[in-house]
Amino acid sequence: MSRIGNKVIEIPNGVTINLKDKSIQVKGPKGELSRDFHKDMNVIVEEKEVRIERPSDNKLHRSLHGTTRSVISNMVSGVTEGFTKSLDLVGVGYRVNKSGKKIVLNVGYSHPVEIEPEAGIEFDVPSNTKIIVKGIDKERVGAVAANIRSVREPEPYKGKGIKYENERILRKEGKTGK
Repeated sequence: MSRIGNKVIEIPNGVTINLKDKSIQVKGPKGELSRDFHKDMNVIVEEKEVRIERPSDNKLHRSLHGTTRSVISNMVSGVTEGFTKSLDLVGVGYRVNKSGKKIVLNVGYSHPVEIEPEAGIEFDVPSNTKIIVKGIDKERVGAVAANIRSVREPEPYKGKGIKYENERILRKEGKTGK
């Protein structure tokens, strides 16, 4: 029994869900998302809720049951509330500036690194050491945040780099430490 897959998804006011063959389209106040799901999963849309059913108890269907429910739930919450990821720049001289829609990172290289947002993603820079990535698609927000973090990943000795807001860096002693 999948505990996650058996939960029903409540449809809030202002959100419409359309099923067409094996794809789902979710429209809400912040935008619209569409996605294909596996051909074996049965998605049932009722008046104010969505249920996901699996045809059998084999391993593939059990794994797809919870995953399909989580993806559809994230689509519903994305078009109503949206998703954000916060990143911090740690290091002497590390800073970020917003230039139009893109951001410009100065993180210790000989040149500044410019990052353009994808469609549906926007950047917010509240201070010169903080970046907030916003969007309605949870997967793309996380991917863009991971792409920004990969420009200068945090290193374990001094902790310098770009890290997620609540990320804990495992620190190492230097060669003089005992």
